[in-house]
Amino acid sequence: MKIRFTPVAAAMSLATGLLLSGAAHADNIRIALAGPFTGSVTQYGDMVKQGVDTAIEQINASGGVLGKQLELVTVDDACEPKQGPVAANRIVNDKIHYVVGHVCSGATIAATDIYNNEGVVMVTPSATAPAVTDGKGYEMILRTIGRDDQQGPAAAKFILEQIKPTKVAVLHDKQSYGQGIAASVRSELQKAGTDVVLFEGINAGDSDYSAVITKLKSTGVDFVYFGGYHPEMGLLLRQAAEQGVKVHFMGPEGVGNPDINAIAGKAVEGMLLTLPADFSQDPDNQAIVQAFKDKKRDPSGAFQLSAYAATIAIAEGIKGAGEDDPVKVADYLHANSVKTPIGQISWNKQGDLNDFKFDVFSWHADGSKTVYGK
Repeated sequence: MKIRFTPVAAAMSLATGLLLSGAAHADNIRIALAGPFTGSVTQYGDMVKQGVDTAIEQINASGGVLGKQLELVTVDDACEPKQGPVAANRIVNDKIHYVVGHVCSGATIAATDIYNNEGVVMVTPSATAPAVTDGKGYEMILRTIGRDDQQGPAAAKFILEQIKPTKVAVLHDKQSYGQGIAASVRSELQKAGTDVVLFEGINAGDSDYSAVITKLKSTGVDFVYFGGYHPEMGLLLRQAAEQGVKVHFMGPEGVGNPDINAIAGKAVEGMLLTLPADFSQDPDNQAIVQAFKDKKRDPSGAFQLSAYAATIAIAEGIKGAGEDDPVKVADYLHANSVKTPIGQISWNKQGDLNDFKFDVFSWHADGSKTVYGK
């Protein structure tokens, strides 16, 4: 027998579906993942998603949180500051109480006011710009990664003690993250008396950086620091090699993406960069590392384990609060520490980690990386 849907029947069917959907949501605790799933740096969104997916799978397999399963909702911001508030408002309107993300500092900075004002807990595993939290008085915003004013001095200390250059160029991509960390590195180098002969921004998304490379040649620099992401760093490396500029290049964790190899080719060999310590090598994390590998995911990238840690922090916060109440969850996290694969973490009043370690790595032409000097 054929069933013919009349408008009334269709409406009843739709209503039933919505009720069932609502019932399904009521049985779950939803966590949004906000980050770049379109645009030029989708790889960073993928890294974070691998960490969040693995954490949620393990939490749910162990019974969930307060007897409820965690449910992931991904929201794209394309790493664009103007899309940060759009994504945040979508999450708020969808009545999701918890966010892992945003991934890029610019989009994060643009979204945080909304979350804090609307009582949504946001934990970023990757936004390192100090402006995410500095002077904001936020109660709902936290990180599971260090800040550029920790990463910048770590890079500068390495440059001064290991490289000992005489003339340095510091470049950046004119964006919150890249310019912020470049300024931090420049400041630390200048304090130590190192001659920073060039501090200049390039336009992210351009394909020809020959003009700035000509300046590197004419100023006679023997070291280049670039604040920004891998697409621009890859082009700088390749075009510098093509013009015969033979100097060390260094960048922050934003350049640490395997896709840089396809852009820079052999010129990427020996690139230096700061990254979170490789927590995948910690013997205490081997069960977690295996869970990644079982799903054909890479646990050793820049943000996979900090994203895993952000998800664990939210879950432990809900357990500690004893209910799905984001304000109480934020209060619990500010008052307690949480055991995660990046360590026993705790936060200061403004939501930054009390301690975080960055290491310096050498990047290789086969896409691998090694701790510098090892």
